[in-house]
Amino acid sequence: MASKSKIEWTEVTWNPVTGCSKVSAGCKFCYAEVMAKRLKAMGVEQYNDGFKLRLAPHQLNAPFKWKKKKLVFVNSMSDLFHEDVPLEYIQRVFKTMNSTKHIYQVLTKRSERLLELSPFLTWTPNIWMGVSVENQNFTYRVTDLLGTNAQVKFLSIEPLIGKINFIKLKGIDWVIVGGESGPKARPLKKEWIQTLKNKCEIREIPFFFKQWGKKEFNENPNDPTIQTEHDQHAKGGCQVDGEVYREMPENTCV
Repeated sequence: MASKSKIEWTEVTWNPVTGCSKVSAGCKFCYAEVMAKRLKAMGVEQYNDGFKLRLAPHQLNAPFKWKKKKLVFVNSMSDLFHEDVPLEYIQRVFKTMNSTKHIYQVLTKRSERLLELSPFLTWTPNIWMGVSVENQNFTYRVTDLLGTNAQVKFLSIEPLIGKINFIKLKGIDWVIVGGESGPKARPLKKEWIQTLKNKCEIREIPFFFKQWGKKEFNENPNDPTIQTEHDQHAKGGCQVDGEVYREMPENTCV
């Protein structure tokens, strides 16, 4: 089944894999790890092992049952390109995506494996492939992504925990930027956002600012989107210079 998502840039989540392990600075306060512990406490069988990686083959046919076309975030509770997910299983996930009408947003921090396996996967236009980039140290993931056969490529620059001065954007179709949330969230600075927004504007790339993360990080304490009752509410608000940027890439699906 699909789970309706509160993530601003998608509609539903689909988890044919659950559980993961930390690989970089952006993983430090992983929301999925916290959620997995809650689901284990609730007695959800898939999470009996907590955040240990587990395949969920019973989920592979779920998208065929959805009557309406959906925007789907794949593996919000894991990373499809985790080293413990066999290529054969990744190919099964891709076969489901290839055979259904939905738009799938796949996101990974393991860009090296993504690049390695790309030739063995079928990249239909409804698969949007993205990599996470949290600061300058991980911009190499963009190079890996650009080397794949994915037809739609995007970046999730969240949580943004440091300024990114140099990043390859030629060939990128969409950029998401967002701050970290939670009690131990690391700060977000406006200049970091502005730098990325300017780079996107130069290349006419759709720019989606998800959230400041905490209201203390937001330079405008009067940002109306801080309020939970606002129809564009996000954690800490989501305005930049009084504007909300929630641009999306063109639907390239046939």
